[in-house]
Amino acid sequence: MAQRRILSQQRAALEDAWARWLTRGAEGAPAGDDAPPRGEVERSWQRSLRTVDPARDCAPSAGDIDARWADSALRAPVTELTGELRSIADDADFVAAVTDETGTILWSYGGRVMRRRAERVNFAPGGQWDEPHMGTNALSLALRTDQPHTVFSAEHLVAALHGWVCYCAPIRAADGRQLGVLDLSTTWDRSHPLAISTVRTLATAIESKLQTRSAMASGVSLRCLGTGSLTRDGAPVRLRPRHLEILVLLALDPEGYSHERLHFAIYGDRPVGASTLKSEMSYLRRATGGDITNRVYRLVSPISCDAVDVAAALAAGDTATAVRLYRGPLLPGSETPGILGWRQFLEVGVRTAVLSSGEAEFALRYGRYAPDDIEVHEHALRLLPKHDARRAVAAARSHHALRD
Repeated sequence: MAQRRILSQQRAALEDAWARWLTRGAEGAPAGDDAPPRGEVERSWQRSLRTVDPARDCAPSAGDIDARWADSALRAPVTELTGELRSIADDADFVAAVTDETGTILWSYGGRVMRRRAERVNFAPGGQWDEPHMGTNALSLALRTDQPHTVFSAEHLVAALHGWVCYCAPIRAADGRQLGVLDLSTTWDRSHPLAISTVRTLATAIESKLQTRSAMASGVSLRCLGTGSLTRDGAPVRLRPRHLEILVLLALDPEGYSHERLHFAIYGDRPVGASTLKSEMSYLRRATGGDITNRVYRLVSPISCDAVDVAAALAAGDTATAVRLYRGPLLPGSETPGILGWRQFLEVGVRTAVLSSGEAEFALRYGRYAPDDIEVHEHALRLLPKHDARRAVAAARSHHALRD
């Protein structure tokens, strides 16, 4: 009770300072005396008022950021830490978010109460939370200063956030570049001085994983959901469909394949000589820089692969990330036995997660890549509110699927 009373007094002082400052601060007058806000917050208020209305009710949206998240260096390490981030959010009723270097949220997850609050202010993927768009907040300060920040209640310029406390730390690449920020937010009355330490620790964990991946990186990036393409050090690599199939199988099974097992995964029961696979592997090693072992076919270094990241998200129970990264069937033109098995695994996994979720957005996103799945479209219709304009999309998809 004593802690809440102190926080309540602090919040009241900030609300009073915010109201007084807005009547004078917009004209450049100082807040005065030693009263709140802090200097860095006041300076941010002064900058923010040039572009942000304190009465705005939510952050503007950058639109669909699926491709941006799929290409982000932060995707893999954040996916690996999803279980820990979800646990913190659920246990302490936080909302966790990761932005890119522009302040656009790429990933988020919320506890029961904070998820609803976050949705109301677009604290969600696509929301733009940099200073020019959303004024003073922990994310914008961390982006601007490259330092961790806490912003409490009415230190936020936007009044809709006065019920929040936000803790944020920057995330840097191995070479020191700022890639984005990690934020943990909750209601003002849950403010705790140790929370900033938690967000710093998590940001450091993400940076550590980035450094490990950087040291191991082969420079090879593989896209195989809804399409099939390979790049090496940023340049496209031309591969025959067979070589893409082999590379996808190796990426999805880091333990590797014996010659016999890979032969069956590629050719099934067809009478194909052992030398054929050896020839294919020799070509593939040259194309990928030789990062495939001999006795057991295994990738020497992990490669960036969208299907691998979807599988990891499913294993972590992170439906939001799995749906966001899923862009269609695995190598849709392939009839290779091993690819068919993994294609079904990913489709069933994502579909089951979508149908088990109470989030209409998941069903809508997945429905784009499952046009004939009536159950998914009807699930979206059941979850969408009566007057939600997106019901038209779900209804049209359901009608199309029924006609077929």
